[in-house]
Amino acid sequence: MNAGVSRRFKLIIGYDGTAYSGWQVQPGKRTVQGCLEEAILQLSGETTRVFCSGRTDAGVHARGQVIHVDVLRPMAPEKLRLGLNRFLPEDIRVLTAHRATSAFDARMSAVGKEYRYFICNEPVLPPHLRLYHAHVYRPLSLSAMQEAARRLEGRHDFAAFSANPGHEREGTVRTLFALRVSKSGAQVMIRAIGDGFLFKMVRSLAGFLIRVGVGDLAPENADSILQSKTRTARVPTADPQGLFLWRVYYRPVSIMQPSHRAPQSRKH
Repeated sequence: MNAGVSRRFKLIIGYDGTAYSGWQVQPGKRTVQGCLEEAILQLSGETTRVFCSGRTDAGVHARGQVIHVDVLRPMAPEKLRLGLNRFLPEDIRVLTAHRATSAFDARMSAVGKEYRYFICNEPVLPPHLRLYHAHVYRPLSLSAMQEAARRLEGRHDFAAFSANPGHEREGTVRTLFALRVSKSGAQVMIRAIGDGFLFKMVRSLAGFLIRVGVGDLAPENADSILQSKTRTARVPTADPQGLFLWRVYYRPVSIMQPSHRAPQSRKH
């Protein structure tokens, strides 16, 4: 191949967001994007921009963030993965690397995302969980949270669950394929899969479900909140440390190697 021709790569990234001011490059602040671009510069000598499937806020983690990047230097995907991990801080890792076609775009090609939100529901938060779980000391009603979550599934206008609804460029209608609440011991997990999410939408869904769980709101309040299309104190934004970007779904047509199967919309 001609050394002057760039090659596009799809990378799956995991990171602990505790020490970062979110994903996006910001002047004078440490960000995940900034660290990745610096690692590429150190490895290849190239100044290039990395593009992600979706930005994460300060303190939010990722197990399956997806990026694409164009690199001029010829190298195999595995060597790119190993090389970048040499230069990245220990709290950011390239988990997998694949060649992609020029048509692949980490954000625009995505057909769905999965987030998971973890809650420690016991009187005292164990210190080793403090960076990765939200803490709710009041008892949570799993059945009430599950009923409220069921009412939120499907295609709706989620303006009331966005922290910035008036500035959403693509509107505020989204499809939640699944919003599930489960419990194992003291850990409560909220699993959200959708075709896209608004600004702080998952943390807003979690904040509402927590209020339902502790008995401050009834499950059926989900209906009136959706219909209002207005953000109020009934929908608080839950703490960031419990949130993980878990997986991004793509159709495999633009990837040179197989990717995750895209989620199928549920009928309601």
